Amino acid sequence: MATTNGGPAQNVPDGAAPQLNVLAQYIKDFSFENPNAPRSLQQQSQAPAINIQINVTAKPAGTDVEVELKLEGRAEVTGSVLFGFELIYAGVFRIQNVPQESMSALVMIECPRLLFPFAREIIATATRDGGYPPLLIDPIDFVALYRQKMGELQSQAQPAPPLS
Repeated sequence: MATTNGGPAQNVPDGAAPQLNVLAQYIKDFSFENPNAPRSLQQQSQAPAINIQINVTAKPAGTDVEVELKLEGRAEVTGSVLFGFELIYAGVFRIQNVPQESMSALVMIECPRLLFPFAREIIATATRDGGYPPLLIDPIDFVALYRQKMGELQSQAQPAPPLS
């Protein structure tokens, strides 16, 4: 009997090890904007405010799963945009011998964790090629993002308390 985390595996054939394979990874969409160049390339007296949003989505791709990691960001100094970017970096994953109850967490945590270093490098290279120091995005806690998303979905599913 196969086990996972010390307990019996459910819906997994006996002796079959869980597998996560990256079949492909690619830039699905990418944009880098440098709207105020060359003026914005001059030395700034203050550090820019950098705002980054992250989103992960997944959808079936035949018998496999396509996971998209979307990173959007912009850097501003005193209300003036230095640069902005939007990247959708995706991968196709084959997942085998994983219990169904673990599938969502695996797809939304481990798959983007495998994609992130490549997306980070694309953004760092684009900002450097745009005339700025490379933007090295801090590592992302995909477990915390997953828990936050699950919390949001649960709160949406609960009916609002009656008004009295």
